[in-house]
Order: sequence, then structure tokens, then C-alpha cells
Amino acid sequence: MPSRKKVHNTHISGQLRVLHGALIDIATVINRPQRDEAMIREAGIKLDRALFPLLVLIERRGPIGVVELADRVGRDYTTVSRQVAKLDELGLIDRRENPSDKRVREAVVTVTGKAMTDRIDAARERIFRSIFGSWEERDIDDLVRLMRKFADTIKEEAAEAPE
Repeated sequence: MPSRKKVHNTHISGQLRVLHGALIDIATVINRPQRDEAMIREAGIKLDRALFPLLVLIERRGPIGVVELADRVGRDYTTVSRQVAKLDELGLIDRRENPSDKRVREAVVTVTGKAMTDRIDAARERIFRSIFGSWEERDIDDLVRLMRKFADTIKEEAAEAPE
């Protein structure tokens, strides 16, 4: 029977360095402007590259305030505020008051915006199917399960950490 003990050995030090390197490689590729442009082309949509990640994040995490949105994408609040206003002008999102705090205006995706993110999702799936084309199904299942576990744990840790 496999051991269920928690990892407290020297083996993890080398593994953490490899994991960190992999995360840097993934983040580097994902954050390249060319990657967003390729996704926009693959989806067959017309959208400024700078607005693309904001629209997707609003659809995934909305309703969401501009401050939280800016924090999540690592951009200045004023820049994100202007970009959200542009998404609103394009009819891709709506702005509304937060029901519990009237000072906060939240962004929520519109039907038109959702149709656009659906096209982006379909493009992302086509791209990922190509990337994972040679992988075993079990390996993909393990990756998804472990990435979700890692994401949940790191979010939990961040929420508990003092600012």
C-alpha cells in the first residue's frame, strides 16, 4: 500500500525548484502578448488584446469590482478602470452596483460578452487538444486533478497570509 505521509524530506527541495521552473515557463508562455493574439485569431473575434484577459476574467469571476480585477491581472487600477469602461462601451459587460456596498461598481458579462468568451473557450479547447494530443488520458486526468489541488491550496494559503 502506498505511503500517505506528508512530504517532509529533502527530496522535495529539488522537486520544488523543478516545479517553480515549470510554473515560470507556463506563466511566460501564457502571458505573452502573441499568445493572446493567437487566441483571438483562433476564436475569430475582434477584440483589443489588452481587453481579452479582462473579459475572460469577468466572465469567470464576475460580478467583480475593478480593484479586485486589477489585482488579479497585476495592472494599475486606473488602467483597468479605463479598459472596463471600453468593454462596457462595446456591450461586452455591464456595470452595476454591488448589492452589499453601493460604493462598489461591479462588472458582469453580457449575453454578447458571453458569446465571445464561448468562442474563446472553443478556441482554447482546440489549442489544448493539439498540445495534449500525444498525452495519455490518465496523464491529463492527473494533471487536471493535481493542478486544481495546487490552485486550491495556494489560494487557501494566500487567504490566510497576513497582508
